[in-house]
Amino acid sequence: EAGNNLIMDEIHEPGGGVPVRMTPLVLVTTIITHFFGGSAGREGTAVQMGGSMAHWLAKLFNLDKADFRILLMAGIAAGFGAVFGTPVTGAIFALEVIAVGKINHTALFPCFVASILADITCSFYGIHHTHYSIRLLTEVQQSGFFHANIWLILKAAIAGVCFGLAGYIFAELTHSIKSYSNKIIQQPWLVPFVGGVIIIALTYLVGTTDYLGLGVISSSDNGVSIVNAFKPGGANTFSWALKILFTAVTIGMGFKGGEVTPLFFIGAALGNTLAVYTGAPVDLMAGMGFIAVFAAATNTPIACTIMGAELFGGEYILYYAIACFTAYYFSGHSGIYSSQRIGNSKFNTETVLGKKISQIRADKH
Repeated sequence: EAGNNLIMDEIHEPGGGVPVRMTPLVLVTTIITHFFGGSAGREGTAVQMGGSMAHWLAKLFNLDKADFRILLMAGIAAGFGAVFGTPVTGAIFALEVIAVGKINHTALFPCFVASILADITCSFYGIHHTHYSIRLLTEVQQSGFFHANIWLILKAAIAGVCFGLAGYIFAELTHSIKSYSNKIIQQPWLVPFVGGVIIIALTYLVGTTDYLGLGVISSSDNGVSIVNAFKPGGANTFSWALKILFTAVTIGMGFKGGEVTPLFFIGAALGNTLAVYTGAPVDLMAGMGFIAVFAAATNTPIACTIMGAELFGGEYILYYAIACFTAYYFSGHSGIYSSQRIGNSKFNTETVLGKKISQIRADKH
């Protein structure tokens, strides 16, 4: 039930451990979620499997608490780096996601090695990742290493605000649905049942299956998907909002999987919409949304900027950074991981330091 949050808690304060049975259980339940149309991703599953196996190895080799923490972080890096084919991002993500605004470099090299080896292992078995590309934009003036255009920089900053708010809405809505559904529905097994009924009803209401599953590709050429969002007309004005709703209900009401791939969908679709209204290049804006909404919802702006370079190429890393850093600040002290702690406040308020995001949310209410 705790998922990624259990792994984070064990990194902060080693205690009960991460049971090895999490690996088969979360794998099977995620496959069930995807098979029956739940709007969920797969990176959460990979991270939890990595953390579970890391804990098993730590017990096998009788490691002390310090090495146990490092191995758990390496498990996170391996799971994340392998599932997206972004090994550098996987390593930085594992370091950055534990505490907002604070990175412990002790585990840097182990995380990097684990992420690299995990990606190589997937490649060895013929696993292929979705290819995304952003065309070289001739209208963007080059200044030194970066392609810099003052108006495009301004549009990236404005879009970053929107991406940050989208990440905030997603995180808060998911947590709220989980909290209220568990309070209202007394029988635990009824929670996912009701959630499944709601997803079916929403699918009939919107008249499309585009918002089910991963959302990387669509069953129709003109459907809404992550890949199509990089093209003009590849998303509708409120596609991003519908994906937020579908995923929040799926994850919040007990189905298993990750939130990251749906966040990619939300960001790319929102970027597509913003490109229409701002006149910015569609593929570039979709790419910025792809990584920036994720940065906002997980509080990992550095990892997401690097992800942009690994997935789309490094030519526009300046715009990736602007979008991710802006989104990070405008998401506030919110996030999809309740056990993530505040290492350094975004707003220089000492009262929140060391608190979990779940505790900050409880204080607000």
